[in-house]
Amino acid sequence: MSRAPLGSITPSFIVSDVDRTITFYRDRLGFEVRFREKDAPWFAVIGREGAQIFIKSEGGIAPMPNHTRHPHLRLDGFVYVADPATLSQEFAEKGVIFSTPLNMDTSDGLTGFELADPDGYILFFGCPKSEVKPST
Repeated sequence: MSRAPLGSITPSFIVSDVDRTITFYRDRLGFEVRFREKDAPWFAVIGREGAQIFIKSEGGIAPMPNHTRHPHLRLDGFVYVADPATLSQEFAEKGVIFSTPLNMDTSDGLTGFELADPDGYILFFGCPKSEVKPST
């Protein structure tokens, strides 16, 4: 039996304010708004290259990043990037504050950095150490 190839996965984050979330991802991380319906201000799709996130807001439902449930399970998303050093520099120039700065060799064999979005969702940007492409 043949297997169909997979493309990518799009997490869905419940956020407190869709507009505030769009502003952060657009202005600090270089994402674009891929979908926003005028009659549905509670939902948007944002993305940059192959990374994409659905963001939704519903009155009274609070965001629940993983670290709020268990501190050791803090990551809400892993964004593969082969040159995390260059991306880290790009984000730093836009004023992004890292929850964990660039680490070239984490305890689990990764190279990358972490940041928190306005609702506390933690994203790791990086790749396995063996796959790092040098900055150009």
